[in-house]
Amino acid sequence: MPTFKRLLPNANRRSSGRVAGKAKVTALAAALLLAVVTVGCRDPEPSRDVSLAVSETGVAATRTFGIIYPMADAYYETVTDSAKRAAEQAGVRLVIKAPEEVNLEQQIRMMETMIQQGVDGIAISPVHPDALAPLIDKAMEAGIPVICFESDAPDSRRLAYIGTDNVLAGERMGGAIDGLLKGRGMVLVSTGFSESLNLRQRLEGFLDYINRNTQIDVLEVSYHQGISEQALTNLEGMIDDHPHFDAFVALDFVSGAASILVWKAMGLNRYALTFGLMPEISEAIGNGQITLAVSQDEARWGELIVDLLLKASNNEEVPAFLDTGISLVGVETEG
Repeated sequence: MPTFKRLLPNANRRSSGRVAGKAKVTALAAALLLAVVTVGCRDPEPSRDVSLAVSETGVAATRTFGIIYPMADAYYETVTDSAKRAAEQAGVRLVIKAPEEVNLEQQIRMMETMIQQGVDGIAISPVHPDALAPLIDKAMEAGIPVICFESDAPDSRRLAYIGTDNVLAGERMGGAIDGLLKGRGMVLVSTGFSESLNLRQRLEGFLDYINRNTQIDVLEVSYHQGISEQALTNLEGMIDDHPHFDAFVALDFVSGAASILVWKAMGLNRYALTFGLMPEISEAIGNGQITLAVSQDEARWGELIVDLLLKASNNEEVPAFLDTGISLVGVETEG
């Protein structure tokens, strides 16, 4: 097996996954879904497989790197833009893949295809760390360095993880809502794919902070499994069930984007906090639909992906954990 150099780092509230909702999407959810289609802000391509080859500097590409997102979404456009700029400067060709919606089987097939094609490096945000670990290990055994970003697969042989400590990020979100509500109130929570390690860790950190430090009541936790339509349906249902809630917490960008549409349609004046900073979220903060966003410096992920894969392919040392930090963007809080 080829060797790569890695620098090791220094050493229940109620939870429900709302299923297909209330048998049908209500008039509000249907209107919101129409708005999603009209503005075209959710999925960059209608296909199930989004590919992009980059070699625009006139310099012959000496390496090909693959990037696999968990889903096709505008959230990852900033990552792609950053990766493209870095790849163009380095003379690297990029192949970017993403299922239309979160889909483990498609991510597995994309990994298998990249291994068969013999790319020079792979970066993946794995939707299921255990299921994808054998494919990550297979790539490493074939001499293809693999790094994870956003969400980790710590039990695999991946070389590095780019992102943040998601348990700590969840705690920071808990501190933010604590500051806004002064330690008391009722909160709704939405998250995405139940098997994603980063989302599980964020929820763990958030609930742990809330339970240890506040008298805030988490009324419900819903899972949309990476489906925008389901996120809208879930959020509408939670608001119907708990109309006197004080704040909404989105542990992923799909939930955050859904809240923007719901807040606009219903004219809500409640706190709404989300993970992920992209132009849509920044605009919503300015317009008052989003109170605060937790950023992990996502705009740099693409640049860092290309940089680490270049170092790994040159057999240079790479850090096992590249922490991109946690920052709160929005109103000032005391948490």
